[in-house]
Amino acid sequence: MLTLTRVLAEAAAAAGHEVITSETHGMAQRGAAVLSTVKVGPFHGPLISPGEAEVGLFLHAANLPIHGHYLRPDGTVFVNAPEAHGDAAVDATALASASGSPRSANLALLGYAAGKGGLFAGPACFEEAIRSVTSARHLGGNLAAFRAGVEAS
Repeated sequence: MLTLTRVLAEAAAAAGHEVITSETHGMAQRGAAVLSTVKVGPFHGPLISPGEAEVGLFLHAANLPIHGHYLRPDGTVFVNAPEAHGDAAVDATALASASGSPRSANLALLGYAAGKGGLFAGPACFEEAIRSVTSARHLGGNLAAFRAGVEAS
């Protein structure tokens, strides 16, 4: 999750947008969800209020009913779901595993959203951001998972 936040923020900054991130870890150490928000473009504060988010990337389908209220009524959702149905869902976990990087489902989901044109920048911008925030040890796997998501879109 936190890698995804960094990639989004780096890509936004590289594209010349204002950007701010916020993370809520809560009980994450005990298996609960981490909520990470990224504001891109002009903003007045760091928080996203319910009903304001334009796009939601949900790494677990079970979190959609919990955090979906942050989306605008016309917001766009991309969700990692093993039983992917419709344009909004993709089995990012399977894509990441097939690409040889099972822990990079977050980047497979990002690739899917970028490939669908649902974000503020295209795949090339995010790939460059992945290169800038990823260690050499994980770069190949992260790029492979991201590209698998783009190809699935």
